[in-house]
Amino acid sequence: MKLYSWNVNGIRAVDKKGALAEFINKENPDIVCFQETKAHEDQLDLEFPEYEKFWNSATKKGYSGTAIWSKVPPLTALYGLPDELVTKYKLDSDKYGDPSNEGRVLALEFEKFYLITVYTPNSKGDLTRLELRHKQWDPAFLEYARSYAEKKPVFFCGDLNVAHAEIDLANPKPNVGKHGFTFEEREGFDAMLKNGFYDTFRLFNTEGGNYTWWTHWANARERNIGWRIDYFLASEKAKPMVKAAEIHAKVMGSDHCPISITIDAKA
Repeated sequence: MKLYSWNVNGIRAVDKKGALAEFINKENPDIVCFQETKAHEDQLDLEFPEYEKFWNSATKKGYSGTAIWSKVPPLTALYGLPDELVTKYKLDSDKYGDPSNEGRVLALEFEKFYLITVYTPNSKGDLTRLELRHKQWDPAFLEYARSYAEKKPVFFCGDLNVAHAEIDLANPKPNVGKHGFTFEEREGFDAMLKNGFYDTFRLFNTEGGNYTWWTHWANARERNIGWRIDYFLASEKAKPMVKAAEIHAKVMGSDHCPISITIDAKA
């Protein structure tokens, strides 16, 4: 079974370019998770009838949002962080909005595993959302993922808006302390690893030069001056199921490229 994740940076725009159909037809995912959909379901007129589609859109139209399309019928769909975690970690509104109303988390439960997709809040260029990210969002999401990992294997994927290590971005030194590569954001990723989750790509590839996002400036994508900020993580019980992990850098349509894992749910 192949599971994909893609920050589409506007699913309507990607569809209009023809890139969505090209991706689906070529890669043929069994399940695909999208982040930054920037759309409500009633704004879309998409085909792809082979997929059952689940949407968690932001209250604010044209912003954020996640979706999961699956050929495999799930047992249940779970939308957003539960209220008790929102309250516990005080995920209140800030000047950008309410992170719990931005459609950032969506999960499907299957017979053998949970699949969660997440669009982690960006800390912003001036780091004005870093404290929310570090002290509230990251620990809340980790507790959420751990709660499901106690029940059955968990995979979670998406745009985590952080390059974990120097190997994960082309120019680490000048970016130390900048959003996406602060100590606090990287500490949040470390906490996931310390709590029994595995960066699936690094199970198979320990080399640099593998990125999932490129700025539009200065021909960065053509020059491969990028960042790896999109991930598939697997819980301890899910790790043996993972047979391959890939970055699909040649798939165009967004400033991010898709990533995937191949799993054997019987493992």
